[in-house]
Amino acid sequence: MPLTRSLSMSSLPGLEDWEDEFDLQNTVLFEVAWEVANKVGGIYTVLQTKAKVTGDEWGDNYYLIGPYTEQGVRTQVELLEPPIPELKRTLDSMNSKGCKFLAQSEEKPHVVTHFHEWLAGIGLCLCRARRLPVATIFTTHATLLGRYLCAGAVDFYNNLENFNVDKEAGERQIYHRYCMERAAAHCAHVFTTVSQITAIEAQHLLKRKPDIVTPNGLNIKKFSAMHEFQNLHAQSKARIQEFVRGHFYGHLDFNLDKTLYFFIAGRYEFSNKGADVFLEALARLNYLLRVNGSEQTVVAFFIMPARTNNFNVETLKGQAVRKQLWDTANAVKEKFGRKLYESLLVGSLPDMNKMLDKEDFTMMKRAIFATQRQSFPPVCTHNMLDDSSDPILTTIRRIGLFNSSADRVKVIFHPEFLSSTSPLLPVDYEEFVRGCHLGVFPSYYEPWGYTPAECTVMGIPSISTNLSGFGCFMEEHIADPSAYGIYILDRRFRSLDDSCSQLTSFLYSFCQQSRRQRIIQRNRTERLSDLLDWKYLGRYYMSARHMALAKAFPDHFTYEPHKADAAQGYRYPRPASVPPSPSLSRHSSPHQSEDEEEPRDGPLVEDGERYDEEAEAAKDRRNIRAPEWPRRASCASSTGGSRRSNSVDTGPSSSISTPSEPLSPASSLGEERN
Repeated sequence: MPLTRSLSMSSLPGLEDWEDEFDLQNTVLFEVAWEVANKVGGIYTVLQTKAKVTGDEWGDNYYLIGPYTEQGVRTQVELLEPPIPELKRTLDSMNSKGCKFLAQSEEKPHVVTHFHEWLAGIGLCLCRARRLPVATIFTTHATLLGRYLCAGAVDFYNNLENFNVDKEAGERQIYHRYCMERAAAHCAHVFTTVSQITAIEAQHLLKRKPDIVTPNGLNIKKFSAMHEFQNLHAQSKARIQEFVRGHFYGHLDFNLDKTLYFFIAGRYEFSNKGADVFLEALARLNYLLRVNGSEQTVVAFFIMPARTNNFNVETLKGQAVRKQLWDTANAVKEKFGRKLYESLLVGSLPDMNKMLDKEDFTMMKRAIFATQRQSFPPVCTHNMLDDSSDPILTTIRRIGLFNSSADRVKVIFHPEFLSSTSPLLPVDYEEFVRGCHLGVFPSYYEPWGYTPAECTVMGIPSISTNLSGFGCFMEEHIADPSAYGIYILDRRFRSLDDSCSQLTSFLYSFCQQSRRQRIIQRNRTERLSDLLDWKYLGRYYMSARHMALAKAFPDHFTYEPHKADAAQGYRYPRPASVPPSPSLSRHSSPHQSEDEEEPRDGPLVEDGERYDEEAEAAKDRRNIRAPEWPRRASCASSTGGSRRSNSVDTGPSSSISTPSEPLSPASSLGEERN
């Protein structure tokens, strides 16, 4: 499998802001996907979050085309009249003739059509077969055959060049869909993928090297208060703690102030999403915490939808018991407060022996008796339809994580997407992520990975892999990802057992962090959110559209690819101060001498490292700004003959960042606010 990067885009500063607006007066953009206003997976998030920046660029000349669903129309679409006559005539013609053709306008605008995934690819193939005058772009977010092969437990990435793709697709009954995907990739003027790892995959399976990598972004909402996200973390964590109190009633023999919440979420693809590796690492972590006498407890959530018939009765009972205890405590508190108030009114100190009567003690004893429980707290919150064969539950039975009192790692499998209206865990996904301490996504097949990206913009550290698009992207643009709360697990050059051991080291090291260290790391993680903002990553899509226009309409648009120096690039430097893990023997930045009493350039963290939040934040803000680059592309107006210069730089052609040695599992993290 080749390690060299030969795509035209690889580094963020390779694309600068254009000084002149692109002439879009007679140019129209159509974006076609099955997930337009139709939430199925990650492509929906791509289109929804990218719509604003694309709309700002194209205005009324930007249109999204997707399947018509009543639910989507009611909840996500605002019905409007077509803003231009040409489009109205087209839609009228489609309605009257069953969508058999498109009407043409008199001025013949330059049309760019962007198709996502093989489901929309048939439209691209027909555009080229019928020689329609449109510029076409095809983006594959994950190759169809790649997903099937990885689900079959094959050594995928080390054998990419050896697969007989036609044979493999035929054996998996997906040959017709594979052919559509491959045809769309070859017919498009511009072919793109969402990550470098998927680009290599597409080159071998679809037999075309992508022209541009277009990483997935998010809409970043910044808060006015610098540490507002820390406060949101504390608030959301309190909601999760309430659920934990109810779920573990009768066995709440661990300190919630010393409890960490880890989670994995996404489609229920047991091996592809790395749930198998996570469970094995949790079993090893449980052993390490027990033999070392750690006071830390870990509650690991698995948020993966599976087939269920209802909530588990024991789980619902736990929340009912918790609520009853709360009501009992409030009733006693009100009676106590009323007696205290009356005593103070008459100017005397209360007699504590008379503040609570026999009835109060009886009420509290009954409440305590209701918390008695003989069985362990349930692992699964729902009744599973395939309980005996479910991969997660089967593995839990094998490794023996049954939420016993002796276990320092507790497991909760929630086989349903989170909702604020749930009677069990009434939080939405974003609030849940904010309340956790660490997202764990040790995926084997993950073309991009929105879950760790969402963790990053919320200031929550995460673990991803060097086989995920997000992990490779962060590894390329950050000199020391772990210092910023981005752990990269090696699943490419290690055996499965070695990867489990490395993940265990990451988790155990995280458990050793102090609260102060976790706060520092979350500050750094949140600062990376600008790196994932569509206002920066949207430039890759802009460049793809310009390239497509130049290929389809060479008389009116020009695009000059530029191969930059490999030394040029965008890269977050290593933080000046890195609070080390307690298990780290070496210092990760110059060590202060033991007899030095006062820091010279910033406050000290517990282990003697200097840390200046304001200075580091200011330095990172400077890094996010792209340097100046010479303009490399231009377009000619189709009406006037004058040229408008629009600078586009395709960035350096560097290699995939792969560590020559394992990342230190004890690299510093940071911590949270209660």
